[in-house]
Amino acid sequence: MTTQLGLPDSIRACLFDLDGVVTKTAVVHAAAWKETFDAFLRERDGADFRPFTDSDYDEYVDGRPRADGVRTFLASRGIELPEGDPDDPPDARTVNGVGNRKNEQVLEKIRTDGVEPYEGTLRYIDAVRAAGLATAIVSSSANTRDVLRSIDAERLFDVRVDGVVARERGLPGKPRPDTFLAAARDLGVEPSRAAVFEDALAGMDAGRSGHFGYVVGVDRVGQTDALYAHGADRVVKDLAELGPGGDA
Repeated sequence: MTTQLGLPDSIRACLFDLDGVVTKTAVVHAAAWKETFDAFLRERDGADFRPFTDSDYDEYVDGRPRADGVRTFLASRGIELPEGDPDDPPDARTVNGVGNRKNEQVLEKIRTDGVEPYEGTLRYIDAVRAAGLATAIVSSSANTRDVLRSIDAERLFDVRVDGVVARERGLPGKPRPDTFLAAARDLGVEPSRAAVFEDALAGMDAGRSGHFGYVVGVDRVGQTDALYAHGADRVVKDLAELGPGGDA
């Protein structure tokens, strides 16, 4: 292990998830999903509906592309909707309509409250780049570029593979490894020489199935055991633990 970055010596690139790793937007997404699904379920099932829970978010939604999250969670409740189109209005009873309703909620929360980065992550990325390693942001969010610009962090990444890029290239999202593999390919690095940094269980699955050189789980919500079970090589509460002065 290197003493400065807490990574194997063979690693030449670092691939970072956005929400929950770089920015404190995972809680914003979780709240928006809850509001969206609870409204949908209340309208469908009445006042006795079973609410969307934190475990539902972790298991079925977190880290997945928006439409996949809708589809996977609703399937867990035995509900199937027509796919619809990506530009469906947010009140459409389709997979894309529900997803667009959630996106409206997220954008409103971001406009109202702003975006806050994890300072430990930003310092760690600075150290990674100073050590000569390449960096990529890999997110299912279609709002990645705007979020990064809002915290002046777009400059920290050599490559961006997000929801927009994934749609353009026809890449399936997490838990499939395709977006991470695309980022490594864009950086000119073999997966075995790239490290994945994720807070979502779906991201852990993607790191494991993509055979990346190292997978770091970032535990913001007390799911250390689950992150290890889904493929993490190491779990930290903040990336500052890995960098200079950390306990790596």
